Amino acid sequence: MLNIFTLVNGRLFQEEIESLEELARFQPIWVDLEAPTVEEKRWVKQYYGLSIPEDAMDEDIEESARFYEEDNGEMHIRSDFLIDDDEEPRTVRVAFILNQHNADLKSRGVLFSIHEEDLPVFRLVRMRARRAPGLIEDAKEVLLKLFDADAEYSADTLENIYDEFKKVSTRVLSGDVTDEVANEVLGAIARQEDLNSRIRRNAMDTRRAVSFMMRSKMLNAEQFEEARQILRDIESLDNHTAFLFDKINFLMDATVGFININQNKIIKIFSVASVALLPPTLIASIYGMNFKFMPELDWELGYPYVLALMVASAVGPMLYFRKRGWLK
Repeated sequence: MLNIFTLVNGRLFQEEIESLEELARFQPIWVDLEAPTVEEKRWVKQYYGLSIPEDAMDEDIEESARFYEEDNGEMHIRSDFLIDDDEEPRTVRVAFILNQHNADLKSRGVLFSIHEEDLPVFRLVRMRARRAPGLIEDAKEVLLKLFDADAEYSADTLENIYDEFKKVSTRVLSGDVTDEVANEVLGAIARQEDLNSRIRRNAMDTRRAVSFMMRSKMLNAEQFEEARQILRDIESLDNHTAFLFDKINFLMDATVGFININQNKIIKIFSVASVALLPPTLIASIYGMNFKFMPELDWELGYPYVLALMVASAVGPMLYFRKRGWLK
């Protein structure tokens, strides 16, 4: 899908392009390619003179090779954006290309973004830019707003993690943690830990992208200050993710502790049963010996006497254990 965005009276307007002729009718500041086809890439190359690299969305690119500037003036930035999906939280690689200096190409002053699926951050920026006149002035402003919205989206996701951990804490600290509840709690903790890790990595990735923009001296004074504010926001995200990791460790230790308590209860029951059966086993062993002279063997009531003695020797320890509260 090929979408272009133009500025009209300070607002960002979207147009979906379905042919090369339509592309030539507009002067956009942002061209967004979502899962682009070969034909759409050809349109971009034919009209703007921009060749989209084959590895634009490759996940295997080295970190140091994701931010660079070509000799022709094209600036390349590859950054990850978070998707907080209930079933499969993930990050999506987005390639940005911005030509700032080469006036011979129609791509000058146009931001190109290439990605495989729709992103919540992109939808948020488009909505704000339509409703708020003057929010965006040029292509560099679009890129900054995307990174700013990404940091904001990560902060919203962290708040959701806080809410989930509040529910988990209530269940764990209630004290009534069965093995089934413990399994559910550990699953919830693992999911939130994975999401928290993704947020932390995403924040680090956004910091590197914004820092690259600041070092490249492509921003004016106002945009430079906005970039510094984004970095401050990311710094606060790091503190929150660190706190959540401590919270995760606490809840994990508490849950594992309850699991150990439940296991100890089972072991205690077996231990009490073993101790209670020791006296009957001893009595049976004594009368199972093959000595010639054992007075009880010739006694008429010897058999019921021994049975009664074995029952009494088993019941006695059980009553004692119950009195001490060891059977609870």
